[in-house]
Amino acid sequence: MSVPDSLDAVPWVVCADGLMLAVRVTPRASRGMIDGLWRDAEGQVWLGVRVAAAPADGAANESVISMLCIQLSLKKRDVSLVSGASARLKRFRLSGDPKQLAQRLTAAMESR
Repeated sequence: MSVPDSLDAVPWVVCADGLMLAVRVTPRASRGMIDGLWRDAEGQVWLGVRVAAAPADGAANESVISMLCIQLSLKKRDVSLVSGASARLKRFRLSGDPKQLAQRLTAAMESR
């Protein structure tokens, strides 16, 4: 995996009521944090996220959801896991104004 070449590369797609966010999770990290952007072999861009939780019984997924809620000022009901429950690569649906969500994600990635 490598860092994307273009600053225009984003790990989300705008949906009717928010964003679909692609996340690459690293569990059992020393601390939770946004780790930057990653590009896979197919060219897909993912938001790298590290969480301290182990990937057991959904703990890592819950940690990612909590982190996204805190970083993006969202309520837990506004973040849902769409795919990848037992995989490193996951997709989350973020409900809300897509423009505001994109701005918050951009700010969170820049502040890392």
